[in-house]
Amino acid sequence: MIQFFENASGTVYAVQTSIPLNTEDVAKLNWLFGNATQIETPSITQNFVGPRAAMITPWSTNAVEITQNMGINGIIRIEEFQKAQEDFSDFDPMISQKYNSLTQDMFTVNIDPQPVLEIEDIAAYNKQEGLALSNEEVDYLNNVSVKIRRKLTDSEVFGFSQVNSEHCRHKIFNGTFVIDGVEQPTSLFKLIKSTSETNPNGIVSAYKDNVAFVKGPRVTQFAPNSADKPDFYTEKDFDSVISLKAETHNFPTTVEPFNGAATGSGGEIRDRLAGGQGSLPLAGTAIYMTSYSRLVDDREWENGMKERNWLYQTPMDILIKASNGASDFGNKFGQPLITGSVLTFEHEENNRKIGYDKVIMQAGGIGYGKENQAKKHEPKEGDQIVILGGENYRIGMGGAAVSSADTGAFGSGIELNAIQRSNPEMQKRAANAVRGMVEADINPIVSIHDHGAGGHLNCLSELVENTGGLIDLDKLPVGDPTLSAKEIIGNESQERMGLVIGKNDIDTLKRVADRERSPMYNVGEVTNNHRFTFESATNGAKPMDFALEDMFGSSPKTIMNDETVVYNYGELQYEKEEVYNYLNQVLQLESVACKDWLTNKVDRCVGGKVAKQQCVGTLQLPLNNVGVMALDFKGKEGIATTVGHSPITALVDPVAGSRNAIGEALSNIIFAPIKDGLSGISLSANWMWACNNKGEDARLYQAVKGCADFAIELGINIPTGKDSLSMKQKYPEGDVIAPGTVIISAAGNCSDIKKVVEPVLSKGAGSIYYVNLSKDKLKLGGSAFAQILNKIGNDVPTITDAAYFKKAFNTIQDLINDNQIAAGHDVGSGGLITTLLEMCFAGYNLDADIDLTGLNEPDMIKALFNENIAVVLQAQNDVAFENKMSLNGIEFVKIGVPSEGHDLKVFFGKELYNFNINELRDTWFITSYYLDKKQSKNGMARERLMNYKKQPLQFNFPFHFSGAKPVIDPAVAKPKAAIIREKGSNSEREMANAMFLAGFDVKDVHMTDLISGRETLEDIQFIGAVGGFSNSDVLGSAKGWAGAFMYNEKANTALKNFFARPDTMSVGICNGCQLFMELELINPDHEVHGKMHHNTSQKHESNFVSVKVQQNNSIMLSTLAGTTLGVWISHGEGKFNLPNSENQYNIVAKYAYDAYPANPNGSDYNTAMMCDASGRHLVTMPHIERSVFPWNWANYPAGRKDEVSPWVEAFVNARKWCDTNKK
Repeated sequence: MIQFFENASGTVYAVQTSIPLNTEDVAKLNWLFGNATQIETPSITQNFVGPRAAMITPWSTNAVEITQNMGINGIIRIEEFQKAQEDFSDFDPMISQKYNSLTQDMFTVNIDPQPVLEIEDIAAYNKQEGLALSNEEVDYLNNVSVKIRRKLTDSEVFGFSQVNSEHCRHKIFNGTFVIDGVEQPTSLFKLIKSTSETNPNGIVSAYKDNVAFVKGPRVTQFAPNSADKPDFYTEKDFDSVISLKAETHNFPTTVEPFNGAATGSGGEIRDRLAGGQGSLPLAGTAIYMTSYSRLVDDREWENGMKERNWLYQTPMDILIKASNGASDFGNKFGQPLITGSVLTFEHEENNRKIGYDKVIMQAGGIGYGKENQAKKHEPKEGDQIVILGGENYRIGMGGAAVSSADTGAFGSGIELNAIQRSNPEMQKRAANAVRGMVEADINPIVSIHDHGAGGHLNCLSELVENTGGLIDLDKLPVGDPTLSAKEIIGNESQERMGLVIGKNDIDTLKRVADRERSPMYNVGEVTNNHRFTFESATNGAKPMDFALEDMFGSSPKTIMNDETVVYNYGELQYEKEEVYNYLNQVLQLESVACKDWLTNKVDRCVGGKVAKQQCVGTLQLPLNNVGVMALDFKGKEGIATTVGHSPITALVDPVAGSRNAIGEALSNIIFAPIKDGLSGISLSANWMWACNNKGEDARLYQAVKGCADFAIELGINIPTGKDSLSMKQKYPEGDVIAPGTVIISAAGNCSDIKKVVEPVLSKGAGSIYYVNLSKDKLKLGGSAFAQILNKIGNDVPTITDAAYFKKAFNTIQDLINDNQIAAGHDVGSGGLITTLLEMCFAGYNLDADIDLTGLNEPDMIKALFNENIAVVLQAQNDVAFENKMSLNGIEFVKIGVPSEGHDLKVFFGKELYNFNINELRDTWFITSYYLDKKQSKNGMARERLMNYKKQPLQFNFPFHFSGAKPVIDPAVAKPKAAIIREKGSNSEREMANAMFLAGFDVKDVHMTDLISGRETLEDIQFIGAVGGFSNSDVLGSAKGWAGAFMYNEKANTALKNFFARPDTMSVGICNGCQLFMELELINPDHEVHGKMHHNTSQKHESNFVSVKVQQNNSIMLSTLAGTTLGVWISHGEGKFNLPNSENQYNIVAKYAYDAYPANPNGSDYNTAMMCDASGRHLVTMPHIERSVFPWNWANYPAGRKDEVSPWVEAFVNARKWCDTNKK
C-alpha cells in the first residue's frame, strides 16, 4: 500500500509499505518529513513531477534506511513529489516524469522476471539488444555453441558482449593497424607500455589494475587501532605508493549528464579503491568538453556552425548538470576536487563537422596505498567471493557495449537503459570497509575489483579469471524483484566492490562492514575448474556456465585498416588594431574564462590534507593549475597532480597535439617541487577518438606514437590510461565527429607541499621572465585566439627539443626548491596576455609593467595570443635567477616588473597598450556569471558578480599566537575525546587529528556503536560531531542522523547522559552543527528553536573565507576574540535560521563580510559559529578542523613561518579545560 504525507512547503511524500503504519510510525514520519501531515485519501488527483516510476532512486534508498534506523518497519520505498502546473515542462525527462495523479499503483511495474532464454539466432539477438558485437564475434559465439553442444543463454551472449566490449577489452588499442596499406609494427597498447619498459623509474604496478602505482615516500598513517569496534587513533609509519587514474564517462554524460558524470566520478574512485589489495582515494580532477554553450546571443565565434537538434541535452545543460553530478558525488563521498579543465569547441570546414556533441567527461584522481599491498594475491580454491555495496536494479544494462558505439546508433530505449544511478553515500560505506582492511597491520583481502562496466559479469569474472568461480545467483542482492537472471548478473548498479577473501578472514570483514553499515554479500567461492558459473542453489538454474577460455581467450583480433587524410585549414586573418576586441572575446571562451562557477560548488578542503587547490590570492580566484595533497598530517610530502590537452592543435598535427598535451600538463605541475624532478612524474593518457571514420584511425596511431616517443625522450612513463573510441554523434542530417583528443593527467611525489608556487605576482619580489619551453617559433594555429575567428589554422606549435625541455624543467624545479621563484604561471588557453593578466587578477591593487620587445616576434598578435608551451616566472632575486638559468643553458627573456595599480601596461617596440585589470577581470568573470545563473537561485549569481572583487581576505592574528605546534607532556595522562560519525560522514580524520594534535586521546565512534551499546561515552569528556553528508542529506541535513539519536534508546541515553555531565564539552562542525541544531542542544530553553536551512543560493557553497571572532564565552574560542581568521566553508544547508532577537544567542563568530559570497549562506545575524550559554558546546559551519595548518589555508599571511594556524588554539583550549575539569 502507498500512504501520502504533505509538509508545510507543499512537498508530497509517497510511502510504500508492506504492512500498515501504526500511530507511532506516523508520528515519526510527520517529524521526519518536516512537520508533515498524513493525507488520508488513497490517491491525489493533481499534477506532480517526481522520479521515474520504474527506477527506485538513491534518495529513496537512503530515506528507507533512515526510517529503519528510527525503528519503523515495513517501508519499501519513499519518493518525493512536487506540485506542478499542467503545462509545466521544466524538468529532466531522463530522471523525472509528470504525474496527473498519485495512486496506489503508481509504482507498480507489470514485469515478470524473464526466464533464462536460449538464443537461437545470435546475430539477430545482437541487433535487437544493441550489444555491439562484430560479425567476427557473432561467428565466434556460434562456434562456441557448437563446441559445447548447446545453445548459449541470453546471459552468456549478453555477458560476452559486456566483458569483451571495446569499453572493457580495448580491442582497438590491442589490435593491428594497417595504414596506407602498411601494417604497423606494434599495437597502440605496446607503444604506451614501451614508455614504462624504457623508463620504469618508480613504477610499482602498471597495467595490472585499473590504476597505476608509483613509489611514494614513507608516511604516517593516522587511523583507529582497529576498524571493527570503537577504538583510539594511533600513528604508524609505512612505505607508500602513489596511485594515478583517470576515467572517462562520455556516453552516459551525453545522455544523462548528472548521473553520467556522478557515476564517472564514482567509477574512478572505485578504480583507485581496487588497486592491489586495496588502496585509498585522496583527491579528484574533472574535465568537461562540449560543443559551444550558446550562453548568450552575441558570441560571433559560436555561429560558425549551425546549432544541431540535440539528441538528449544541450551543451549548456551538460556543462551545468555534469559538473553538478561530479561535484555532488565528490562532495558526498568526501573527495576534494583540486584541479580540472573546460573546453568548448565546434568547427565546420573541409566538408566536415567537428565538435564535442558526444561530450567528454573525464574524472581523474590520485590516492595512495601501502607498498606491501600494491599487488593482488592469487585467489585459491575455497576463497570466498564477496560483494560490498548496494543492491541490483535495472540500471546500466548494456552500458559497456553501448559506450562502445556511436551515440545515436541505437534506439533511445537501449541508450537510456544504459544510464546509471548515483549513490555516493553507499560507496562511502563500502570504501570505509575497504579502508578498515587496508589500514590493518595485515590486510586480509586477497584481490579486489571495482564494480562498473559489465556489472557482476566483468567484476567477478576478472577476480577469478585464472582459477574459476561459482556464484550463487540467489545470494546476489536484488532491489527490484522483476529482474531476470540476465539483469541480475549484468546490471551496472554503482557503488559496489567485488573482492576475494579467505574463509577464515570473512568474519573480520563482516564486522567492519556491519559497523560501517556497508551491505556485504558472500556470493560465491573460488573454484579451480577454470569455469565461470552463475547457478541458483534453490532451483538449479544456470544462466551462465562458461569456460574461462571461451569467455576471455579467443575473441578475434581487431584489424584497423585506414589511410592518411590530410586536411588543409584556412589561415588566420587579423588586424592588430582590433587587439582589445580580440582580448575581450578570448577572455569569454569557456576554456579561458573564470572557472568560479565550477569551484564555488565543489568541496576543495574535505579530508584536511588539501595543500593546494584551484583558488589563490586575497580574492580567491581559480587560477592554480596544479593541485597538491599532503600524504599525511605531518605537512611535508604529498602528491601533485594536474591535466593537459591540446586537441585543436592535434586536428592539424596529431603528433604536435600529443606533445603539447604532455607539455601543458608538465608546464602546470612544474610549480610543485617534485622528488627527482621530471623523472619523478608519471602520466595517464586517456584517448577519445572517433575510430572507424576515414583518416581518424591513422591519426590516432600517429598521436599515440607521438605521445609514447615524447614520453620516452623526456625520460618519463605512462603506466595507466583509458580509451573511448566511439566519439561520434549520429544525427538524421549527418554525423558530428569529436576532435581526436588525448588528455594527459600527471602526478608525482611533491617533496615539500609548502613550496608550491602560485600565479600571483608579488610586489616585493623581483622581475618577470618569459621562458619558451617549446623552442618553437610563436604560432597561433589551434589557439583560443583562432577559435574566436572561427578558424583553426595550419601552423601549430609543438615542442621541438625534448632534451632542452627536460633540462629547463629541472632547472626551474631547482629554483623552486631554493625559494628563488616568487610567482609563476603556465602559458595556456588564451595565450601570453591571459597569463600576464591572470597573475594580476587574484591580487588587490596589483598590476605590472611589461615589455615584449625582447621576444623578437614582429607580429604583436602572435606575441600576445600564442599558446606555445611556456611559463612566466617572477624571480625572488634577479641575479640568482639569471645565473642559474644561464649556467644551465636555459633561455629567458626579462619582460617586466610588478607594480601597484590597475593597468597592465604592455610595450611592444615603440607601441604601448594599456589593459585595465578591473575591466578585464570582469570580462573574464562574466562567462562564469552566465553559467552560475543556471545553477544558483534567488539572484545569488548576480550578487557574486557584484561582490567577488570587493571582499578581499584580510586577517588579524592574535598577539599571543606563536605559531608553534602544541607541546604535549607524555608523562601526563591525556583526556579522552571522541569523534562521532554516521554513514555518509566524511570529515572524521581531520577532526580527530585536530584533537590528537592538541593532546587528546581520540576514539573513533560510529552511530552503530552507540545504537548497539558498544559505546556509551562514559569515559569521554570531549565529543566532535563531524562534517559530511550523513544519509546523503536526504530529508534535510542531519535529519536522519538526529532521528537515529532520537529513536534509538541506547544512543539517546548515551548522548543525554553526556550532555548532562558537568565535565564534558562538544563541538559540532558542518553536518555536526546541523545535528546539534536539529537536536536542539545549543539553546534547549528556547520555545522556538533555531535550525539550519538551505543556503540562499540553494546550492552547495565551497570557499575559503574569513570570520571575525566576537567577544564570547566559548571554552574553545574565547581566547581568539577580536581576531579575523581564514577558514574553509563547504556546505549546502549552512544558513542559521534564528527566530529570536540576536541577544538571545551566543554568537561566537561572524563572517567578515555580511554580503554573499563572503557570507556564503545568508545566515541570520551573519552567524558563522554559536555556543550554548555555558560556553561548553560549540557549533560551527566553517571547518576549523580543516584549517589547522598554514598549508591548509588557501591564502596565509606572507612571511610567517608558523607550524600551525591559530585554530589549533581552539582544540588546545578544549584540552586544557578537560584537564582542569576531570572527574
